[in-house]
Amino acid sequence: MSGARERVLANVRAALNRVGPLPESVARSLQGRLARPRANLAPAVGDDLVARFVEMITAVSGRVTRVAHIDGVADMVAGLLETFDLGERVVVAPDATLEGIPWSNRLSVERRAASGDDRLSVTAAYAAVAETGSLVLLSAAESPTTLNFLPDDHVIVVRESQVVAHIEDVWARMRRDKRAMPRTVNFITGPSKTGDVEMIMQEGAHGPRRLHVILIAD
Repeated sequence: MSGARERVLANVRAALNRVGPLPESVARSLQGRLARPRANLAPAVGDDLVARFVEMITAVSGRVTRVAHIDGVADMVAGLLETFDLGERVVVAPDATLEGIPWSNRLSVERRAASGDDRLSVTAAYAAVAETGSLVLLSAAESPTTLNFLPDDHVIVVRESQVVAHIEDVWARMRRDKRAMPRTVNFITGPSKTGDVEMIMQEGAHGPRRLHVILIAD
């Protein structure tokens, strides 16, 4: 432990009048809470989590398309490229869950991290949150964070079964999946926005101008 960190922690312990190790009963209680986190109070979101998620993400300018199968992703992306005149190149996260997409031969599909001149990216969400309309993306080699922020158009693929009620449910799912905490967890709720200049809302100021969610039935 660094000297600076030790000094900070020592000051905290002194402020709490704690000297030496914690009493065994307190340490045991803390270990129990870490092993079995307690659920906090959470607002009701209704029984239909998918409908609530769609309502909330749409309210913040997210665009949702529902498809019956992952095959529908390719046609959806091709339509976006044409509608917004984005060319023919698609940069896709090298995620195993996206490997089954039957891309058109007319498109140039590259599986890699994004660069500044990429215009449309496709990623896979770890979860979606009904309460806030958020998509959850975990950074990893197969899920480069640059894909979430550099292109003007960001397409996120998520399955209905991945929609959870609350943000706390995301952490609970990660514990069940025995996933280590990644370097970055991004909660994406709509396209990039700012209202700093004269209180006029601008989209795409520091991230994607448009967020497209493809919701797959399962």
